[in-house]
Amino acid sequence: MTIKIINKSQHELPNYETLASAGMDLRANISEAITLQPLERAIIKTGLFIELPIGFEAQVRPRSGLAAKNGVTVLNAPGTIDADYRGEVGVILVNLSNVPFTIENGERIAQMIIAKHERAEWNLVTELSETVRGEGGFGSTGIK
Repeated sequence: MTIKIINKSQHELPNYETLASAGMDLRANISEAITLQPLERAIIKTGLFIELPIGFEAQVRPRSGLAAKNGVTVLNAPGTIDADYRGEVGVILVNLSNVPFTIENGERIAQMIIAKHERAEWNLVTELSETVRGEGGFGSTGIK
C-alpha cells in the first residue's frame, strides 16, 4: 500500500524498525523542548500530513518503552486519524509518572499503525440472539 505524505519536519519519514513491526514510530517536531509535569498533557506535533485511502485509518498508539520506563503514554490510545483528515498529525501525550518528563525535538513519541476498517449499518431490532456469556461484562469471566 502507498500513502501520500507531506513531511514539514526535518526528521525522516515514519518507518518500520524491524521486518515484522506493525507500527511506525512518530517523532516530535517541536521548536523547543516541552516538559510535561506529572499528570500534565499536551498535543505534540509531528510535522506530518497524510492522505489515507477510504476504508483505512491510522491508529496512534503509545510506545511501550516510553510508557514502561517513564510513565508517558498516548492519552486517547489508540487515537484515530480518519481518511478525510488533512491536518497535521498530533499526538496527545500525558505524563502519568510522579516526575517531570521532557520531550526533545526528534524524539520518538508514539507509533502509528495503518488499519483497514469497515463501515456498519444499523439494523434496528427488538431482541438479540442469546449467548452463553449473555450480559456478563466488566470482569465477569474472572482473572484466572
